[in-house]
Amino acid sequence: MIKEMGGLYPLAQLDQKKVKVPAPGGNEWSRDADALKGMGNYVHLCFRSTHPMEYVARQDGRITDTIFLQIHPSVMQFTGVRFTNDVANKAGVESIPIGEAEPLIDFEILYTRTDWKDSAIKARLTQAEKYEVLVPHVILLGLIRNI
Repeated sequence: MIKEMGGLYPLAQLDQKKVKVPAPGGNEWSRDADALKGMGNYVHLCFRSTHPMEYVARQDGRITDTIFLQIHPSVMQFTGVRFTNDVANKAGVESIPIGEAEPLIDFEILYTRTDWKDSAIKARLTQAEKYEVLVPHVILLGLIRNI
């Protein structure tokens, strides 16, 4: 479906186009929370090939085979991109412009070898897996490496 549409679209745009997503990551509650916070206006990206919402979607049976798409990092330079240091639609979580996010991102945990058996390191990793980059418009196919 992503190929047919020409890229990844924010959920709100898919809804406007009356596109039925065959394997939605979010359940009805999640979609309602996204709509309430305006998060449906963004494509949600994560830094790692794990995310708590993906885990829940697999457990609920909404998705079976997960493919984490590799998005070109240049999307973070697009106008209007935002960041959250937790699941974006969670109560109390606020998004910030991506240009202000650097102090909040645990680059060591994301990009260096660490001892995940250490409970403090594991807690940092668990938090980093919740990070979301929010892109306010379509991500065209040319920016998706593995599709």
